[in-house]
Amino acid sequence: MGIFDKMFGRGAETASQEAGAEKRFAELKKKYDTVLTTADQQHVQFQNLHVQDNKLFIKGTAPSEEAKSKFWDQVKLVSPNQDDITADIDVDLSRAAGAAVGGASGGQTYTVKSGDTLSAISKQLYGDSNEYMRIFYANRDKLKDPDKIQVGQQLNVPAKS
Repeated sequence: MGIFDKMFGRGAETASQEAGAEKRFAELKKKYDTVLTTADQQHVQFQNLHVQDNKLFIKGTAPSEEAKSKFWDQVKLVSPNQDDITADIDVDLSRAAGAAVGGASGGQTYTVKSGDTLSAISKQLYGDSNEYMRIFYANRDKLKDPDKIQVGQQLNVPAKS
């Protein structure tokens, strides 16, 4: 550990915390896999999906009250007490038409280049790297994991909201 790391608190401790958070995220994603699948089937678009306060945190938008209800029904099946998940799902009826045909209205196509990540693409196109889940969910037919994109892939990028 260098002097810079000591001064700014980086180093082994931070790396260990990040590894622990990644492990917890993987555990929770596995536990709530059926919830994530239901969300995908119901065209619930996630803006955030991460670990916060040791819980899976989901913020998203459903195209209808019915889609939101199906999402919550699945959450309750997996975790009746909801002690390790926090979800904030809004309903945007204007998305219903786009969801019905399986796509986002507007937007553009982006070709993945060497070194790209969904976060980097999101930062470039939306100005916010945390919006990467919008791109991921618009491409669920091509992507199974937001960390695994391939050079040359054509991604649909939803319009900036």
